[in-house]
Amino acid sequence: MKILYATSEAVPFCKTGGLADVAGSLPEALAAEGAEVAVILPLYQRVRERFGDQLTFECYDYVDLAWRHSYCGLFSLEKNGVTWYFLDNEQYFNRPDLYGYMDDGERFGFFSRAVVRMLSHLKFWPEVIHCNDWQTALVPIYLKDDGVREDRYRSIRTALTIHNIEYQGRYGKETLGDLFGLDYGWAADGTIMMDGDVNLLKGAILCADAVNAVSPTYANELKMAYFAHRLENIMRQCEYKLSGVLNGIDMKLYNPETDPRIGTHYSAADMSGKDADKAALQRLMGLREEPHVPIVAIVSRLVSHKGLDLICEVLHDMMELPMQLVILGKGDQKYEEFFHWAAQQYQGRMAVRLDYNEELSMAIYSGADLFLMPSKSEPCGLSQMIAMRYGTVPIVRETGGLKDTVQPYEAWRDAGNGFTFANYASGDMLYVIREAVYLYKDYPDAFGRLRKRAMECDFSWARSARDYLRIYANITGQVWHTPEAEEPAVQEEPVIQEAPAVPAEAPAAVEETPAAEVPATEEPAAEVPVEEAPAPEAPAAEEPVEEAPAAEEPAPAEKPVKKPAKKAAAKKTAAKKTAGRAAAKKTAKKEEKSAKKGPAAKAKKDAAE
Repeated sequence: MKILYATSEAVPFCKTGGLADVAGSLPEALAAEGAEVAVILPLYQRVRERFGDQLTFECYDYVDLAWRHSYCGLFSLEKNGVTWYFLDNEQYFNRPDLYGYMDDGERFGFFSRAVVRMLSHLKFWPEVIHCNDWQTALVPIYLKDDGVREDRYRSIRTALTIHNIEYQGRYGKETLGDLFGLDYGWAADGTIMMDGDVNLLKGAILCADAVNAVSPTYANELKMAYFAHRLENIMRQCEYKLSGVLNGIDMKLYNPETDPRIGTHYSAADMSGKDADKAALQRLMGLREEPHVPIVAIVSRLVSHKGLDLICEVLHDMMELPMQLVILGKGDQKYEEFFHWAAQQYQGRMAVRLDYNEELSMAIYSGADLFLMPSKSEPCGLSQMIAMRYGTVPIVRETGGLKDTVQPYEAWRDAGNGFTFANYASGDMLYVIREAVYLYKDYPDAFGRLRKRAMECDFSWARSARDYLRIYANITGQVWHTPEAEEPAVQEEPVIQEAPAVPAEAPAAVEETPAAEVPATEEPAAEVPVEEAPAPEAPAAEEPVEEAPAAEEPAPAEKPVKKPAKKAAAKKTAAKKTAGRAAAKKTAKKEEKSAKKGPAAKAKKDAAE
């Protein structure tokens, strides 16, 4: 199966959020399952600076976007079984940041148009193009539009992954033709229009052959108004092609036993290295070095849907607990200002870094004890998976992927891998934070077992890759065989071979049983001399044939085995009757002999007298 994965960011080339982690890991997992995979993304300035010497120039062409006729270069890179393609246009992509510009609509409109028009320059013609979020939402639309005029585009199927439905790519209706180069018919039939604006994500949902969310719970939530940001009716309309596939993480990259980005390595069996990382984190962030006080960490974008309102409401109550708080992230100004002020109030117990630093984030994952994610909505979330991998127990709200990955701690049966609360309420959040802090301090053994269960969770991409391959197979009509589908056939094979062996061997064993051994078990039959009764010999010789299965009863106790046993019992009874008849005949012969001798003996006696 040939798959082209279209994305606006991917690790290790460029990253602003979880999409990059997914795009960096899923294609390699798909390739490991046997698919032919290529990834295509813009050639940003940071990609050129870091990986420019590794890129191979393939060709260039011109791409038409409405009235624009723009250069597009194609570069490639082979890595871990995946071909990475980069589309070059310095006017759009040679900028320090990935997003946040006034012309983002035009930039990613060009990128989507170039993905379709540059297909003939790739090393294979894809069977499936997998798109992600609004930045590539125009790809399914352009394929439908071009397919009217060119037959080759009709064979391509499209899948769309919604990582966060809040970002939909909404623009004024005048952009339909002037900016994106689409005919008015796309607006007239309502495919791409919503609330009077162009909505790229809505158009992609309607045009794609398959739509999936990044967790099963989030897929269900998207049909509710609270989570769908006005697209709930569209999601219910497309429910027949909607599914939820849980994201994973790179288990080799995020491995506390080998990760070069953390200070001291450790494992679930030996946690001494985590204690060292905790002490290093406290020194790095200016916290008091208190080994028996838990560190609660937050690594997040500082925006409202991450549940930061709840933290602001009860922060002072939280800091009354025996705990330390570390926050890393940037976002809305009101949150940045609040946390900066709070850190000054609790110096030595609370530390804040208002930026994003990969090295510092790994130091927090490895050094913290608890990881707080009270999200209002969370499509999947990778942070809680990474935290568990490093033995940092998550505290999350039950929504989206957080609900699918974190099972609540249950003290009565010592189960779960984290702490959860259901209602979006600061009081509920504070309750579970208090529970987690005091479990850490008062019951270290129970907390250690909880931490170990969290570290042993499997969040690898292999499972997710097989789910995606099934989606691709459904929309292309292909049959995709996975190792899981083949295993049952292998397990059933020995059973099929052994089943006929039982009846086949039993008769052979019966025939070899000596005939003389069977009568010895029955005392009345043993008294009968078989030599003097030639007529009944044939039935007596057949007797062991039916009796042997009953003697070899250790064989499988199946229903068919019981029938020979009943026959053997019947034959034994018949043998007794036969022996009785033989004895009766013998007695008759003696009487007959005595009768013959009777007259002669009487005559001899009379003569003597």
